[in-house]
Amino acid sequence: MAHSKLSVIGAGSVGSSIAYAALIRGSARQIALYDIDQTRVEAEVRDLAHGTQFTPTEWVTGGSDMSVLNDSSVIVITAGACQKPGQSRMELAAQNASIMAKLVPQMLEHAPDAVLVMVTNPCDVLTVVAQQVSGLPVGRVLSTGTLLDTSRLRWAIARRAGVSLSNVHAAMMGEHGDTEFALWSSASIAQIPIRDWTNPAGERVFSEQILAQIAYDTVHAAYSIIEGKGATNYAIGLAASRLVEAILGDQHKIWPLSSVLT
Repeated sequence: MAHSKLSVIGAGSVGSSIAYAALIRGSARQIALYDIDQTRVEAEVRDLAHGTQFTPTEWVTGGSDMSVLNDSSVIVITAGACQKPGQSRMELAAQNASIMAKLVPQMLEHAPDAVLVMVTNPCDVLTVVAQQVSGLPVGRVLSTGTLLDTSRLRWAIARRAGVSLSNVHAAMMGEHGDTEFALWSSASIAQIPIRDWTNPAGERVFSEQILAQIAYDTVHAAYSIIEGKGATNYAIGLAASRLVEAILGDQHKIWPLSSVLT
């Protein structure tokens, strides 16, 4: 990743959180932040850059001119209409699809070799839109899919079982939205099927009712967070920055992402 460049489209709470997480983790050699709001994006860039004495990445740029995307290795897209309290991700589809149809070709004029990572919701639908309007190979256009949802699920399981999250193996599948589901048949804790996991007293911890509640809470996690603080941003920042590292490092990770099937 010596010459890698990550560009983030959108300097709102999600885009800025992705840039911040990538900066702290050293996800790329250079980080660029783009937004049409020049005052906002320049302020975010300065705020990030002022902390680079303490981070692996030292080169942070950005602005309202798309030339900041030049030579990007990966572009993470967060721009678009925000999800409001009570609004489903699919209700954003038409508005954000129109934005992507205009935005993606402009990005590729400055970074024709970049891998595109969609975070804007509904990310699964917009991945298809981005691939179609760009004409890029399907392997270069993807979204975070249910990567964040899987992290939420594993956190809930680990908390219930009282174990390290690293020992939990489970995944959310389907769309990043209301129809996603937990794949309980393959879920396990330290190689033990989740339905067989017991507490120190020998009692099974995960009844069908508890599993159903965990799945429901995972699907609806974003709604409760948006209701409380207006947006979900920190966890997706970490998830997206980790995905960028896997792409740039060619790490051959197997994660629940979205791409166009052929």
